[in-house]
This record gives sequence, structure tokens and C-alpha cells, in this order.
Amino acid sequence: MASITITGDLIDIRFTEWERLWTGRERLAIPVAAVRHAAAVDEPLRLARGGRRGIVVSGVVKIGVWGLLGGPRQLVAARRGEPGLHLVLDRAAAGGEFDEVVLSNPAASGIADAIGRAMAARA
Repeated sequence: MASITITGDLIDIRFTEWERLWTGRERLAIPVAAVRHAAAVDEPLRLARGGRRGIVVSGVVKIGVWGLLGGPRQLVAARRGEPGLHLVLDRAAAGGEFDEVVLSNPAASGIADAIGRAMAARA
């Protein structure tokens, strides 16, 4: 599962070797200023929608890029039975690639809270 670190004004997401194969990247760095909304979710698999480039094992795992043919462009690394983190981004401020990031992580609630505090500190 992807590791998520918040340092100063940056959210650093590092993908496992398996996830790298499907996401096409080792890491994603997102400025806190680019986050419009951060929330912990119980079922992150349900958030991935639209055309995709990645892997799906129905009801078990989704890893890759969703929303290729329209809708929000999402970077997804989600698994069944794990809580998730849902980030809604300002696409331009985040580097122009993604509108949303959906990740499974057992510490999703604490990470969402930390991002919320970092966002509030910027306001």
C-alpha cells in the first residue's frame, strides 16, 4: 500500500513496486495548497469511476488512473477491507494531472485530519 507523508506544505505519496506498475509512477508530491478537500472514507473502491488504465479485480482492488474518457481524472490505489483517503485537488495547482487521489491506508483518518490542519494553517 502507498505510504503517505506530510511534511510542511507537501503531501508525499510513494507507491509500492506493484502499484508503480499500474500507476506509472513511483511517487506523487502534492502541495497542501492544491487540496480542496481531504476525507477519510470507509470504502475507497467505490470512488473510482469512468474509463481507466490500470488493474481491477472486481470488489478486491483498483490501481491505476480513472476518468480517462471524461469526469474527474483520478489516481487510485485502493483495496477491499481497508479505509481510504480521498483527496479532491485543484488540478492546476497540483501539477495538472489529477482532480482526485484515492488511496487505501489504515491511518487514513489521521492523515485526513493532518491534511485538514495543514490546510487550516495556510488560511
